[in-house]
Amino acid sequence: MATNLELDDKLIRKAVRLGGHRTKKAAVTKALVEYVQHLEQQKVLSLFGTVEYDANYDYKVQRKKG
Repeated sequence: MATNLELDDKLIRKAVRLGGHRTKKAAVTKALVEYVQHLEQQKVLSLFGTVEYDANYDYKVQRKKG
């Protein structure tokens, strides 16, 4: 899918240089991948404290049963 975006040239050049990318597309793709990963991690982090667990659970006991 072709997309035309008006991006800050200085910022793109800096991202290409700092990231060691060969193209602008590679720099933007990497940035988007990392952005999506960050958002997914935030989503998982929001679950902390909402999931109940048994503090007395012993996985070693479960392994012996099987």
